[in-house]
This record gives sequence, C-alpha cells and structure tokens, in this order.
Amino acid sequence: MVVNWLRENKVAAGILTVLRLYIGYSWITAGFHKLTGGFDASGYLKGAIANPVKGPDGALVFGWYVDFLKHIALPNVDVFNTIVPLGEFLIGLGLILGCLTTAAIFFGLVMNFAFFLAGTVSHIPTDLFIGAIILFSGYNAGRIGLDRWVIPFIRRTVFKGNKTVKATV
Repeated sequence: MVVNWLRENKVAAGILTVLRLYIGYSWITAGFHKLTGGFDASGYLKGAIANPVKGPDGALVFGWYVDFLKHIALPNVDVFNTIVPLGEFLIGLGLILGCLTTAAIFFGLVMNFAFFLAGTVSHIPTDLFIGAIILFSGYNAGRIGLDRWVIPFIRRTVFKGNKTVKATV
C-alpha cells in the first residue's frame, strides 16, 4: 500500500521531489568541493585500512572490504581520486534535475554503503533511509523533473520492440 502510494501518487511525487533535492544538494556540493579542492583519497583509504570496523569481540566485521581497500583501492588511488568526486557530482546533478533519478540514487546508495563499510557514519544512515525511499518510488521520484520526458523517451526508443514494458506517464 505505501509502496503503491510512493510510486503512483502526485502528492508523493511532490514530497519525493523535496527529498530528492535535499539529497541531491548534499551529493553535488560534496562532489563539487572535491573536484575543485585537490581531493586525495589516499589518507581516507589508509585510515579505513588502519582502523577497520570491528565487532564487540574485536574481530573485523568487513574483512573482505578492508582487503578490497588495501589491495585494489589504495594501489589505484588515482582512479578513485577521479571517480569518487565525479560520481558524487553526477549523482547530485541527476537528483537535482530529476534525470535518471533511479540510476542516480542507486549509485548514491552504493557509494553510501562503501563509505559505511569503511567505518564512516556521519549522516549516512539518514541518506540511506531517504535514498531507499527514493529508489523504491521509481519513476514517481523524478516525475517533477526531467524524468517526465526522459523515461518515456527511453521506453519508446530502447524498449520499442518489447511489448511488456508499461508506458507510465
């Protein structure tokens, strides 16, 4: 019942727009500051490796993620120095414009989980909660935005041969 309301109701579309703009502003400003301020993830990665998330018994909780950071992310920090700020900026831009909203919030949630697994808490639980609401809402989250025109266009052109795709406008 709640999911149907989030996915179909015009009042829900208005509420989702406010949530989308709030989260989008957070992402775009974080990305912009990193793009213009000489961002370097190596210190963050070294800190996350040196101080991993531990359980009450002192054992690593996400040992596989620490291994990922140590063996993949840190040796390729130059790649991460590019994709993190650019990704944050594009996620924010997509959410603010309401363009490919579902894809933008999906990748925002992936990045939030990556930060969370590294031990960063901050405002991430709130972002995950609001992001999940936006993701579950699907098309309606971008109805008051560019998705109003972009999604029907994609459905007409990309899925034109697939009759099972429902055109919702």
